[in-house]
Amino acid sequence: MTSLFSFAERSIFFRIYSGLLLVCMAVAFFAYLLIETINQERIQSYRESVATGAFYLTSQSIQIQKTPKERTLWLENTSALFGSEFKVSPIDSIGFKARELKHLEEERAVVRHNPKTNESYVYHRIGDENNVLWTRITRLGERQVRAMMVFLLQDLSNYPTFDSKRGRLEFLSDKFGHPITLESVQALELDPEQVTKLDSREPVVLFRDGASTQDPNISIIAKSEMDDLAVMVGPVALFNYFPLNLIVSVIIICLLLISVGVYGLIFPLQRRLQLLQMGVNKVANGELDTSVQVVGSDDIARLSSAFNAMTKHIKRLIQSQRELTRAVSHELRTPVARIRFAVDMLADDDDYDSRQSQKNYIDEDIESLNELIDEILTYAKLEEGSPQMDWQMVGLRDLLEQIERETNALGKPITVKINAPDIKVVAMADRRYLHRVVQNLAGNALRYANSTIIISAGVHRNVAFVSVEDDGQGIPKADREKVFIPFARLDDSRTRASGGYGLGLSIVSRIAFWFNGNMRVDESPSLHGARFIMEWPAKQLGVVIAADELTGARSEKKVIGEP
Repeated sequence: MTSLFSFAERSIFFRIYSGLLLVCMAVAFFAYLLIETINQERIQSYRESVATGAFYLTSQSIQIQKTPKERTLWLENTSALFGSEFKVSPIDSIGFKARELKHLEEERAVVRHNPKTNESYVYHRIGDENNVLWTRITRLGERQVRAMMVFLLQDLSNYPTFDSKRGRLEFLSDKFGHPITLESVQALELDPEQVTKLDSREPVVLFRDGASTQDPNISIIAKSEMDDLAVMVGPVALFNYFPLNLIVSVIIICLLLISVGVYGLIFPLQRRLQLLQMGVNKVANGELDTSVQVVGSDDIARLSSAFNAMTKHIKRLIQSQRELTRAVSHELRTPVARIRFAVDMLADDDDYDSRQSQKNYIDEDIESLNELIDEILTYAKLEEGSPQMDWQMVGLRDLLEQIERETNALGKPITVKINAPDIKVVAMADRRYLHRVVQNLAGNALRYANSTIIISAGVHRNVAFVSVEDDGQGIPKADREKVFIPFARLDDSRTRASGGYGLGLSIVSRIAFWFNGNMRVDESPSLHGARFIMEWPAKQLGVVIAADELTGARSEKKVIGEP
């Protein structure tokens, strides 16, 4: 689980993909709630629109009944006709809401639907009275349609002429919310069975599905009192749960929300890339002190870290190049001056022995120059970039024994001791560079030791080490970091008379860096002189090169070979 969270934090693709997935799920849930909310309002409006016309006619009919007895009889007959019990109640006794009271004042029906029981209570105000006519309807069927047409035909019978009937139907069309017209029976193109049903004073319901029209609808036809004319109510559009305009609106809203969500996911990454681009532009203009903010641990954060390391590394390389140039020019002057002096002496000296002596001096200075050039080239190669490492498992005992032989071969009056590990102790390293490290440290110890140097090596907890210690005067704590600076030589215990150019320990330090290790100097616990120790991982597979102390850089090195 921890590794999954770590991967999610580091992977930009995973974060964007999962974020987009969450955005889409949230938008889909929002779209569902939006459609449900809108459709609830649409269904409520549709119920009230359908009920308004029929209950307007019934309220008009009961309004004519003046006496309580007449109203009671009318309620009984209407209830039997509709199949639902009709009642009259005072408006104040129902407890209508402000919106419902407004509908009643506008002569519109109020419908209260109970989704659990699938029952609807329909209310309509009776004219100017403070009463409402209401009933409970469980389902709308043919019986209710027939009752509505009966009330419609009764109302239409109060208008004797064709024009007055047509005017009344136009008025009722506004109340019903759909057309109500007088049509010729022959023009309706009914089948014989439907014509027979009309002649029997039964209403005919025509249904048009989605195959014949874009929106399914029904029309209700009843024979009027006028010959060859029928009253047609409709077409009445059936409720469409997913109308095109609603779907298009929801899709547009969802796309806008997804766009906002995607922008919210991408903007932080875009902003960080813009800051990185600004940093690159500043570096291109020569502002090497530029650094960008590192946020998180993803690819952009690692890129920002690499950029900061790169700028610091470039700055350090430029400074190192300047220091190296100044130091090289200084170091070259002495042997060049001696060579020039010897050449002048050769020109003025006729003695053969003296000329040979001057020639030997010139050869020594030339050899000194060659050594200096070799040291400079080695340091520059290690400093400028990643050298090609020939990784292999190196036996530390064999290495120390080789160094012991080579050191004793120099013929110095110094005792060389080795603390060699078991022959099976190995560490992954480039043997050539590791040999250079121990050789440089041993040569450095020979110059400053009084009588003894000790060379040790081993592996402890997967960390390999080599150390060289001497019984010289040691190095003060304040100067221990300076010995790794190119051309830096101390003027007390390690005087210029000891020789060297101050590059040996710098080379050793850079080799330790490319080994993903570190180099340090302290006091020898047994000889009380200087002790130099290099440590590095004993296994270099998948090595992560540690940050160098000046740049704080982190980079990865792919290693060739298996342990």
